[in-house]
Amino acid sequence: MIRSVGIFHARIVLCLQAGCKPCVAGAALTCRRPLRGVTIAAMMDVQAAVAAAISASALFDPDELLVVGVSGGADSLCLLHVLCALPPAFAPRVHVAHLHHGLRGAEADADAAFVAGLAAAWRLPCSVGQADVGAQARGAGLSLEEAGRRARYTFLGTVAQSVGARTVAVAHNADDQVETILMHFLRGSGLSGLRGMLPLSPLPRPPWGRAVVDRPLEALAGAPAAVDLRLARPLLDVPRPDIEAYCREHDLTPRVDRTNLDVTLFRNRLRHELLPLLETYNPGVRAALRRSAQVVSDEQQVLRELLATLWPQVVTHSDAGAVTFALAPWRQLQVAWQRSLLREAIHRLRPGLRDVGFEHVERARRLLISPACATGHRVTLPRGLVLTVGYASFTLADDQARPDDHAGPQLLVPALPVAVPGVTCLPASGWRLEAEMRRPTELPLAWQTEPQPWRAFLDADVVGPAPFLRARQPGDWLYPLGLGGHRTSLNAFMINHKLPAALRSRWPLLVGAQGIAWLCGLRPDERARVQPGTQRVLCLTWRYLPAETLFEHGE
Repeated sequence: MIRSVGIFHARIVLCLQAGCKPCVAGAALTCRRPLRGVTIAAMMDVQAAVAAAISASALFDPDELLVVGVSGGADSLCLLHVLCALPPAFAPRVHVAHLHHGLRGAEADADAAFVAGLAAAWRLPCSVGQADVGAQARGAGLSLEEAGRRARYTFLGTVAQSVGARTVAVAHNADDQVETILMHFLRGSGLSGLRGMLPLSPLPRPPWGRAVVDRPLEALAGAPAAVDLRLARPLLDVPRPDIEAYCREHDLTPRVDRTNLDVTLFRNRLRHELLPLLETYNPGVRAALRRSAQVVSDEQQVLRELLATLWPQVVTHSDAGAVTFALAPWRQLQVAWQRSLLREAIHRLRPGLRDVGFEHVERARRLLISPACATGHRVTLPRGLVLTVGYASFTLADDQARPDDHAGPQLLVPALPVAVPGVTCLPASGWRLEAEMRRPTELPLAWQTEPQPWRAFLDADVVGPAPFLRARQPGDWLYPLGLGGHRTSLNAFMINHKLPAALRSRWPLLVGAQGIAWLCGLRPDERARVQPGTQRVLCLTWRYLPAETLFEHGE
């Protein structure tokens, strides 16, 4: 629920006397209180830091409509005051936004009333929303902190879209940055986490989790990228003590959220226990961590630019539902690039996913480089994603999505006659089965010692004159080659050889006069094997040509 307070946008200016409240542009710039014995320097330092941040990171344009998240606390109150005091070369048009989380009863009611009253007094338009964060946390199995984060960003994005703004500003400060870096370090993070928050990033959005903080690779490579709402952090270089001093010097009376003192919350424990302890080892630890984060951020940007050049070299298909890599070129890359490309694919498919664990990425990477890696193998990834190995490729996609053509052949018709000799193309697929007849003396020298999963040599007379392809049926049995004539359930064989469940129902079987002759790509049937008395050999080879290749060839 969102209600709006205020009827027009106003440019707010401040007189230079310390402690003066804002006045609406056009009104007399008369101080409302006598000059106190304080210096102007503290106020100007915060304003100068914000102006420098706006310029350095192009946070927003002058006179741009900016939605500002205001909780009523010191950070957001300082941010609102500073933005209203900016000179015309930097000043935006401000729209205040406040979300009532439905958690702290009368205190939260008072916070909402305070922000609405402040916006009215400063003649700023204001939107106040309310969410039942507790119910959202219980319903989604989330912590209150995470549920609140999602609710806030959803609300701020809704307000921005409703008023026609492209940028949302929040009051994350330099100490928030230090806490974020430490949280990521303690939980285990790569460079993206150790660089902390960025001054400007896309506004987090569903599917929820980790905020998207990088520019799309296409944008780095020069191609146009989709425009999303942006999240600006003008106070990211301003420490909390300076913010509190700014509020005192300008007679701002922020609201106090007592939950910020609750050390059962992870971030609060860092703030009130761990950081003070670290400062006994290095009094400048906060500044040191921020410097390190800046170095990591700069170097990460260089790495992403290099990643943008690698992406089109190894990715054969990419859309909102799936990303497919060419397996051989990916394997030739250094380990760091292999991991980076996997992470990039995961973030593309789950743009808001938080904390893609090292163990998930590494388990997938180790499968792909293993000599035992074969078509049909797969690895479960976070949030319903699955990596499936195909013929000379691998695909990341939703576990419930229709299997991608790269993952393996899928028969979309009840039965399909096989042309012998000739080529049989699967409908709506890049997969094709090539068949030819040979004498036993014409077979390749290593056809028995170096078997290939997508190639089979069968006794043509056992298979019969009219082989065809079909999918599995209830009661199917297989006599797998190499098991001495032992019979096994076809379904059990598929499961034991890790053929993904999504592929099994349409996986092609070559069927001849005596039944199944080849579980394609996995195992020929013992009954159809080439024996010493075989006169003619049916040579079968599956090949995969992507749809674009078929189109180029006019097929």
